[in-house]
Amino acid sequence: MTNLRPSPVLRPLGQSSMTVSPLAWGMWRLAGEDIADARARVEAALEAGITLFDTADIYGCDTPAGFGSAETLFGQVLAEAPALRQQMVLATKGGIRPGIPYNSSAAYLAEAIDASLRRMGTEQIDLYQIHRRDLLTHPQDVAASLTRMVEAGKVRAIGVSNYSIHELDALQAFLDLPIVSTQPEFSALHTAPLHDGTLDQAMARNIAVLAWSPLGGGRLAKALHPAAVMIADHGARFGVDITAAALSWIMVHPARPIPIIGSQSPSRIARSRDAYKVEWSRAEWYAVLEASMGERLP
Repeated sequence: MTNLRPSPVLRPLGQSSMTVSPLAWGMWRLAGEDIADARARVEAALEAGITLFDTADIYGCDTPAGFGSAETLFGQVLAEAPALRQQMVLATKGGIRPGIPYNSSAAYLAEAIDASLRRMGTEQIDLYQIHRRDLLTHPQDVAASLTRMVEAGKVRAIGVSNYSIHELDALQAFLDLPIVSTQPEFSALHTAPLHDGTLDQAMARNIAVLAWSPLGGGRLAKALHPAAVMIADHGARFGVDITAAALSWIMVHPARPIPIIGSQSPSRIARSRDAYKVEWSRAEWYAVLEASMGERLP
């Protein structure tokens, strides 16, 4: 029986015209004032074959620099080395504001997209995502805001983050443009997308799945959970660390989820490509799932 192994080949970003790498680099921990250090991380990701870069306006909110600071630091890297921008698909998110906490009103999103463009010093964002559902804004109004962004040339494609399948359906019902991506939390320790319809909907609609927290918030790296121990042992058989094995476990699902790597260490970013070395039999993959669930599958 053929084993499952992730492919390093670029693939379409959902129904968009863009192609992206099977791994993404996330900037939720991009912080500080050292532009050279931040640039080293960006270049390490590109050297590892990563072309999809994901950030959000709220990233950096918990640092002294505050709201928008991750985008600002990234923008400073791009200003110092403009050629880097041409090598990547740039994604960001908006709609979360501390103390509100969610706002997807037309006025707010119009302000948020312009602020993100300004902070990153770019004329266009490749993928703009609503970060979380604003229950007090009608999806028709959100759809209109997103459409205006695309029509104005500020955004190439649109996606959602932390949306349920029903929330995605409601937004898509008012859009003539396709929602090209969805961003759920997904790891061997958080397997809800396997069961709540997220991955099934993505396959049915040709929607790219960007998986945040693919290492279970760092819990997998500690190898304390039974599933983590199993993944670590499996990775060792292929000469890779638990991180690479955990990424590959996500990637071999037929929805082809794209894990968003959160490491800020250039050496660890470089090692992410080891995920392509790992193979899984069906029995091995399901054994990890059962260990995660703490029960046998029927």
